[in-house]
Formats: sequence, C-alpha cells, structure tokens
Amino acid sequence: MSIEIANESGVTVDEPSIVSAARFALDRMGVSPLAELSVLLVELDVMADLHQRWMDLPGPTDVMAFPMDELDSARRPDAAGLGPALLGDIVLCPAFAKDQAKKAGHGLLDELHLLTVHGVLHLLGYDHAEPAEEREMFTLQNRILGDFRTAAAEAERTAAQREADSKLLGAVGLEDSDRPDPTT
Repeated sequence: MSIEIANESGVTVDEPSIVSAARFALDRMGVSPLAELSVLLVELDVMADLHQRWMDLPGPTDVMAFPMDELDSARRPDAAGLGPALLGDIVLCPAFAKDQAKKAGHGLLDELHLLTVHGVLHLLGYDHAEPAEEREMFTLQNRILGDFRTAAAEAERTAAQREADSKLLGAVGLEDSDRPDPTT
C-alpha cells in the first residue's frame, strides 16, 4: 500500500504515525494493498480556500477527502475483489485540529489519527449527512481508532521489552545478535 504524506502546514507532527493510522484503517477495511493514498497537511488559509472552493463553505475545516475519479463509482473501494486503485487525497489542517483536540481533551496526534481515519472512510464512500449514515460511519470510525490505539500500544510495549532485553544482554556480555533465533 502506497501512502504519500506531505506536511505543508508549518506544524510539526509525527508523520509516520499518521501514515500508520491510514494504513491501519485501509487494512481494516480490506482495501487492496496495491492501493495508493495521499495525505496532505496544510495551513489554515489553504484549508479555508479548499473548503470554500469545493464545499462552498466559508472558513477552514479539519479534514477534507477528495476521492479519485478513476474509481468505479458502482463499487466501493473496500469491496472484495478490487485490485489496485488510486483512492484519492486526504487533506488535514493541524492548526484547526489543535483547537478541536484541546476541546476534546486529547492531544493533537490523537485528533489527527481520528481525522485520518475519518478521511479514509469518506474516500471509501462513507458519509454522515443522514442520521443512519452518521451512526454507521462513526461506529466504524470509533472501532478502527480503538483497534489502532490498542495495536500501537502493544507495539510500543513490545519495542520497550526488546530494548530492555537488549540492554540486559549487553550488560551480561551477550549481544542481541548472539541470541539464537527462536523462530528457526
């Protein structure tokens, strides 16, 4: 799965973590590993311009999703049997998201993960214009985010344990490379 990210927002963020959230969501939705996605982080004025131009709404917003035209509109990109596809672009505005994160009581990165998953679902055809659609989309979004956070925490625990093991092995004169590989 190819996920390109470009940060033109002027806000320093953990870009690999945003890519991981997008990849996790796409994997959970069964999107082809050959799919391509672009994530762009922009400043408030750029987002305001996009919001006005494409949604005819004034001011900036947190996330916009631009599906690619080449997708078969009769089938969702997460439908079984689809091959490679250009999914589209997700545009995030960290400066806007920072205020939302503060109001929600969590960090900017958590908000950007949420917005990334939200954008992925929009690219896959989900919407929240009607109450039933909103319930479906937000339930799915919350499930994916919860699973992503659990997987990320487990990966951090595993990395910390490996680091501790490596330090211990080094302290007793054994190098990590001297350990037998338990998988062979």
